Amino acid sequence: SNCISITPLETEFGRKRKIDQSTCNKDYSCAKGFCPSFVTVTGGQIAKQLSASTTGLEALLADLPEPTQANIGENGFNILVAGIGGTGVLTIGGLLGMASHLEAKGCTILDMTGMAQKGGAVTSHIRIGQSPKSLFTSRLSEGMTDVLMACDMIVSSSEVVLKTVKPGKTAAILNTDVAPTGNFQSNKYLDLGEARLRAAIVKALDGGKSYDLQASKLATDLTGDSIGTNILMLGYMLQKGLLPLTVDSVEQAIRLNGTFVEGNLRTLALGRLAAHNPAALKNEISLANEPVPLETLDAVLASRTRLLTQYQDSGYAKQYTDFIASIKGKLATDNPGGGEFMRQVALSLSKLMAYKDEYEVARLYTNPKFMESLQKQFSGDYKLTLNLAPPIIPGLDKATGRPKKREFGPWIFTLFRMLSKLKRLRGTGLDLFGYFPERKMERKLIQEYRTTIEKIVPDILPHNVDQAILIASAAQEIAGYGVVKEESVKAYRSKLESLLQQFYRAEPTTKPTPEKLLVQEI
Repeated sequence: SNCISITPLETEFGRKRKIDQSTCNKDYSCAKGFCPSFVTVTGGQIAKQLSASTTGLEALLADLPEPTQANIGENGFNILVAGIGGTGVLTIGGLLGMASHLEAKGCTILDMTGMAQKGGAVTSHIRIGQSPKSLFTSRLSEGMTDVLMACDMIVSSSEVVLKTVKPGKTAAILNTDVAPTGNFQSNKYLDLGEARLRAAIVKALDGGKSYDLQASKLATDLTGDSIGTNILMLGYMLQKGLLPLTVDSVEQAIRLNGTFVEGNLRTLALGRLAAHNPAALKNEISLANEPVPLETLDAVLASRTRLLTQYQDSGYAKQYTDFIASIKGKLATDNPGGGEFMRQVALSLSKLMAYKDEYEVARLYTNPKFMESLQKQFSGDYKLTLNLAPPIIPGLDKATGRPKKREFGPWIFTLFRMLSKLKRLRGTGLDLFGYFPERKMERKLIQEYRTTIEKIVPDILPHNVDQAILIASAAQEIAGYGVVKEESVKAYRSKLESLLQQFYRAEPTTKPTPEKLLVQEI
């Protein structure tokens, strides 16, 4: 699927990948992957929720003060919008052009799309003057930009964009939510941090004002649609006094545009609120879906004990906590890296113990939270189809050579509800799924991991604790299902062997004292 459709989802269980329905090109290639997590929604539309309509939020929006307007110089006021195709970059130019026309001001717009379509670099050069006669060129060249609207940090930090800024004078609003590139499809651990990109832009500004805004996340949280990102940024710019236009003219331009009018007007207002009173806006946003930070061993144990109890039962969870307690008791208390080692052991062991077999997939699909999330994201009379490759059904895909995936309609949820109640059979003689090679491998991995940790604990010292931490965390890279997981396990075992060799070969870095040197010489 298109690279900008796969986006990161930071969760309590690490980074996952999700489809951004607002930008998906619907080629459905993701459903061909060997994973049971893709659900096809037929007959539904993206729910255009207009944020949480709380009384407090409504009051904040109603009390927004009228912002000041930026001054238009003799050579006009220049705005550069930099983003990626398919996200509404060109719409911003159209709205600002119409708003300028409504105020009887001159405006030129030059859209630079090059070879880009969806996901490619796009820039919009917008010039606003007191009259059309005051504008002599459409393209912004070196040192001409008054305001940089950085809808995408990767595009905005490029040389072609940064050469247009005026050091010390250009103001920039930065969307700090970095859109993933195509590499993110194959590497979910790809560094998506904004620090390096932001630093390049700030350096070019050389003292010019910059405003950081998690625009994509904020737009999605408030409206349910990431396409609202650029409209929200536009509202932010208006309220900060970075545009030579009035709120009324921009709102009228949105009405004349005729697309999702009420939603875009509200998104514009939410952007203004983000600029005027970000703390109050944050208080109105539900934080229920925010990932819980697991920075300590106690936090990990609380999270994973709850998970394993739901996964199996309290007895299974106790096996987990008992093992962690025994390892902690054997670890030297004066080792500076011991806390991180234990945290990684707790994370890795819980991941191995909560392997996603048929019972767990059924439990997750029948969890009320799954349907609640769909109802928030989609509207209409839609039908769900699951794309699965059950091991009990033979047959290989001719194209991939892997077990063949099949479509299962809504009736599968009835079967899942029955199957989820049979999870107590897991690991017993009555567990029919437990006889599959993959399930045997998963149970073996748990024991292998425990044995490895028990073996290295007595030898963990300050000089090799870093290698011990890598050994403890290596199992977290195991992922996938079926043949994909088999390949992942092979890679893990190969890496583990190398890490163990490094662990036992590590030597203290401290130099011998003069007394010891003297003894050695004698």
